[in-house]
Amino acid sequence: MAAFEAAESSSPRPKPNPLAPFKYSKRVLLKTLLERGDGGAEFIGERVVIGGWVKSSREEKIEPPRAPPTPQDQAGPAEEQKDVSCVEILQTRIPFFRSIVKVFGGINYTVRPKLEGPAVPPKLLPSTAYLRVSDGSCVPSLLVVVDSSLASPSQLLPTGTCILVQGVLRQSSNPGKHAVELEADKVLHIGTVDQSSYVFSKKRLPLDMLRSCLHFRPRTTTVGSVMRLRSSLTFATHTFFQNHGFLNVQVPIITSTDSEGSSEKFLITAISSRDSEKEDQKFTKEKDNISLDVVKAAVKEKSALVEQLKRSESNKEALAAAVQDLKKTNELAAQLEAREKSKHGASSKPESSQNPFIEKTYLTVSGRLHLESYASALGNVYSFGPRFRATRVESPKLLPEMWMVETEMAFSKLENAMDCADDFFKVLCKWALDNCIEDMKFVCKRIDKTSIDRLQSATSKPFAKITYTEAVEALKKAKDKMEVKVEWGFAFTTEHLSYLADEIYKSPVIIYNYPRDLKPFYVRLNDDGKTVAAFDMIVPKVGKLMSGSQNELRVDRLTKRIKELGLPKEQYEWYLDLKRHGAVSTSGFSFNFDLMLLFTTGMTNVRDVIPFPRGLGKPNN
Repeated sequence: MAAFEAAESSSPRPKPNPLAPFKYSKRVLLKTLLERGDGGAEFIGERVVIGGWVKSSREEKIEPPRAPPTPQDQAGPAEEQKDVSCVEILQTRIPFFRSIVKVFGGINYTVRPKLEGPAVPPKLLPSTAYLRVSDGSCVPSLLVVVDSSLASPSQLLPTGTCILVQGVLRQSSNPGKHAVELEADKVLHIGTVDQSSYVFSKKRLPLDMLRSCLHFRPRTTTVGSVMRLRSSLTFATHTFFQNHGFLNVQVPIITSTDSEGSSEKFLITAISSRDSEKEDQKFTKEKDNISLDVVKAAVKEKSALVEQLKRSESNKEALAAAVQDLKKTNELAAQLEAREKSKHGASSKPESSQNPFIEKTYLTVSGRLHLESYASALGNVYSFGPRFRATRVESPKLLPEMWMVETEMAFSKLENAMDCADDFFKVLCKWALDNCIEDMKFVCKRIDKTSIDRLQSATSKPFAKITYTEAVEALKKAKDKMEVKVEWGFAFTTEHLSYLADEIYKSPVIIYNYPRDLKPFYVRLNDDGKTVAAFDMIVPKVGKLMSGSQNELRVDRLTKRIKELGLPKEQYEWYLDLKRHGAVSTSGFSFNFDLMLLFTTGMTNVRDVIPFPRGLGKPNN
């Protein structure tokens, strides 16, 4: 037994097949083949199934071999054979011309039979289609060679065609550029394209045009790379917090709490469908001519009828019909009463059909207050999801819906939150370089040549940390270069933040100890009574990437601040309870994930790094 175990341990074990098909579709992902160091050359000769979309294509016709000359062709034409003259051709085709020939040429002129025969359609030459196919798993594409005997080239060649093919990997016919190509021997699926209406039939469209067709733009190489980076950084986000002992908490999207006290919010209301609205309008017109007194009298009569039917034990069908009629009349009376009250201003409260909740509710602006309740029990928590601001500002870096990473840590102070933010940001930068290098190379080539250098610089240099007052002084020294002058107590503009990160420090900067009027009510007041324990991280090309703070622990200070800002105290009673019972010092931050994609890729508009951006006006999809 021991000898058997020794022999088993010494024998080489077979390596797992790296080209194993994707479990749920039985096809090989191009990423597993083309992103290898040898470009997949190791697997030449293997049979695989691949699927994807045609990025570009060409067709080559195959000329049939010429038949060898016959002995008659070599000997030349026989003496008795004569060429057909033009006159003979004309007389066989045109009857009128034959008559003229008879008159002037005499009867000795031979009339040949009419030259006619069935029209023979030209033979279609065999051809080979060369398709550059991408399946979205990586930047490189694979050349797929398909013979016309397998499928019609007219179906395969259009850009955007979806194909699923089986074939054998062979050495590339262009080895300097690609290592392998696929010679197809079976076509399993073709998803054809209508070239007259398909938006990507033309070559590279600009990014602003791609925003008008959000459902198709993932098929472009640029958007595909950005979305793979987004997916990878999402995974990195969860990995970072899970590895550091944070719990993931899903905060509500619908809330009655304004987390920041004075933000622009989306109010939740209920809107009827179009059909319901049409019915409501029709019913309103009909009931405008009905008197409320008449309806009330009808209610009394129908109520009496129902009672009479119940006492007489009449047939159940008549009773049911009377009850239903009474119910409709009561509903009509209630609607007429509501209309009368609205005319006299008796009630300004929205009807239940307009507001599904008892009190006003909003789409959440921030989840930090809700996270704090869980940090007060579970320790360190984070959330990752959409946040909403009813902004009407047209900006390439701001949208009504953006994805945020938010954290709260128990027994933590401002310095701890800044350190966590520093570490988290650097981990994301390094993750993109270590795990998405092919996409980063493409981004560097196509979008921003400095993107890789920018990430490397962010991970290798310590961040500058300055107070708000120091930032103001630094900007005052460059006042001649500023369109908007800066003064202590004013909020920094995009111009100010860009100058700090791009010109003065040329790296990410953390600014802390802001004036209290520039930050939310829940931020801890410093001992000077003028500033609060809050910070912002400023990065090149983007500006403000995240905001954080140490939260106020003292109930009296919180209550006073809520009153100063004119906020409804009853809305925050649940939050004040956290400070009254078992309070703990907490700190955290809100990190704009979408802006992180701008920093990583060098894109200039946040609409190009969000799958389905929600902008002003009518959102697509």
